[in-house]
Amino acid sequence: MKTIAVLPGDGIGPEVVDTVLPVIDRMGLPLEFRFGEVGWTSWCEHGDAVPPRTWKLLDETDTCLLGAITSKPVREAEAELAEHLRGTGLSYVSPVVQLRQRLSLYANVRPVADVRADRFAFSVIRENTEGLYAGLDFHGLTPALWDVVKEHPNAAASGPEATSATLRLQTRFGVDRLLRFGFEHARANGYRRLTLADKPNVLRASSNALRGRLELIAAEYPDVEPEILNVDAVALWMVRRPERFGVVIAENMFGDILSDLGAGVMGGLGLAPSGNIGEHGSYFEPVHGSAPAMAGQHKANPMALFLTVSLLLRHLELPPPAEQIRAAVRAVARARRAVTYDLGGTATTEVATAAVESALAGGSVTKQASVIAVGDELLSGKVSDTNSTAVSRILDAAGYQVRSRATVGDTLADIQDSVRSRIGADDVIVVLGGLGPTSDDVTRDAVASACDRPLAHDETAWQAVCRRLESFGLTVHEDNRRQALFPAGSRLLPNENGSAWGARVDLPGTTVLMLPGPPKECLPMAEAAVAELPAGPRPEATTWRLLGVIEGDIAADVDAALAPIADHVRVSYLWNYPYVDVTVTRPADGPELPADVEHVLGRHTVSRSGRDALAELATKSFKMSTVDMEFGGDRFQVNGTSGPELAIRGRSAWSGGPTEYSGTLTLTAEVTVHGTTRTFELAVPKRGPEVADYAAAFYAWSAVRALDEGEQ
Repeated sequence: MKTIAVLPGDGIGPEVVDTVLPVIDRMGLPLEFRFGEVGWTSWCEHGDAVPPRTWKLLDETDTCLLGAITSKPVREAEAELAEHLRGTGLSYVSPVVQLRQRLSLYANVRPVADVRADRFAFSVIRENTEGLYAGLDFHGLTPALWDVVKEHPNAAASGPEATSATLRLQTRFGVDRLLRFGFEHARANGYRRLTLADKPNVLRASSNALRGRLELIAAEYPDVEPEILNVDAVALWMVRRPERFGVVIAENMFGDILSDLGAGVMGGLGLAPSGNIGEHGSYFEPVHGSAPAMAGQHKANPMALFLTVSLLLRHLELPPPAEQIRAAVRAVARARRAVTYDLGGTATTEVATAAVESALAGGSVTKQASVIAVGDELLSGKVSDTNSTAVSRILDAAGYQVRSRATVGDTLADIQDSVRSRIGADDVIVVLGGLGPTSDDVTRDAVASACDRPLAHDETAWQAVCRRLESFGLTVHEDNRRQALFPAGSRLLPNENGSAWGARVDLPGTTVLMLPGPPKECLPMAEAAVAELPAGPRPEATTWRLLGVIEGDIAADVDAALAPIADHVRVSYLWNYPYVDVTVTRPADGPELPADVEHVLGRHTVSRSGRDALAELATKSFKMSTVDMEFGGDRFQVNGTSGPELAIRGRSAWSGGPTEYSGTLTLTAEVTVHGTTRTFELAVPKRGPEVADYAAAFYAWSAVRALDEGEQ
């Protein structure tokens, strides 16, 4: 059993701790949580941000989980003390600083990972005790310091009283300790490269000393490649090519900057975990800070704390549950259904936490796809893109939600950017077109570049190209060899109806399918390729076909009815004159729809099967005795042959307007079934001649309702 000191701290810290820890507790891990006090409230009430009982708790536990800490400048710290403590000489020191100093926590570990996929994962490890943050910061220089800087012309012009200087402390003890920690971290996490980020082109003496220690200690770790780079170059490549890094080591200030940059690369502070590890202990905290202005609003992202717990569990040598938590966070972040405001969603802290717990429990996660159609002819409108629609249907039938469809021209950079933007975001990317032999067919080059794969010749595909062309008496040109080039490591997709074979590229978290453009070639290949993919969970969709309303009439009421499960469902509205189709989609294992949804939509519902009013009437048993319609009757082509006698009398009244098609048309239907007459009325805009379709639909719907009521 491992014991963990839990210090919720300030601001949003207690909120995320109180929400996330019960989920961890329900995992049944060999952990005991013991709570303590730390932070601004403790300072204000007791004059000590880390009271003695908290230090005792830290001594008695294996590690510490910290929520968030508020720190304020000296003046505010004094002003917010309890009245009896003001003016007593107390000095506020951040709990973070106290913990790092007292526990000798020299290594600040900041994992930087692609949360939605596995495109990159590395760690920034910052030295906590030395460097420019060692506290050797002076304004008004002593004679000894003045002797060091006095030759600088700016210092000479200012004098010692108006000159500041900060020393970058770098010791062999501190450097060696950090480097060994970094190499061990690389080994433990399977990283093959350690990058020392410094400024060797400017800080020549100290950086040269760093290089010497790096080379010496690296010899003990032949399985990890060492390098030393300028910190500005590291920052550039962290943004441009984060996948090139494994472990990045830096002194205090450089590491401080790079680690926050890493948080931005992975999607923001709401996703960033951290750990501080040293000689006499450790503590782990999310990077997001206390955000006091957000406290109590239930908006804080819990994912950083989940990932921090995952990091803590790895430190306690519990990798399986650590990976479970990481995978659950990834599933929720990727689905983007139950995410907080900082990730573009509307979920509360509690809803986002519940989504992670559902993923931990093995709840279904919707598989997602995107379709990218390539061709200048598609953009110009010379050719209609029927492929994207057909492929979307194939994907939907296989349980994949198509989240994005794009059309790009025959430009290498545009195709590459479009593919790269979806890698990691979707389970499947289908790229259509641009696989011919001519110079404008650059899809294969773009996909290979986006997937970081070289193009490789495949002899089997080449022989198939030759046989295909020769079978039709066509000459095989050297340009046709391009059709045998595929991203290295691809699984080839044979083309039975053409010469352009496709390919499947499997990346961590994403599969890219590359298919030719002609529909008779593309669609059979798409069917076969998608059939080989893991089937996605089929969500349950309920559709109401409505008449007599528009989206704006009902949207607010639908949202209110779905509010209890809003983060588990999607609502879509499709205007298909004269009908509105409302579809609510939810996971198969999701919550049931509230009864209020039916209450809102039921009175406008023509069918739940997709049938229109005339088709719905055709399913009923009746004998038409009378049809008397002064408007829309020519559209009313339904005539039953058995069942109760049905008589319909339809009337309309136009409220008038400046033109023939303006104003309101009031439709009245008198429907007689079993001798009972029921009257239905509906006012609709007289927008054009198509209003006759509306009238016919209304009369049919009125007949359906009268027949249903007559059976009750």
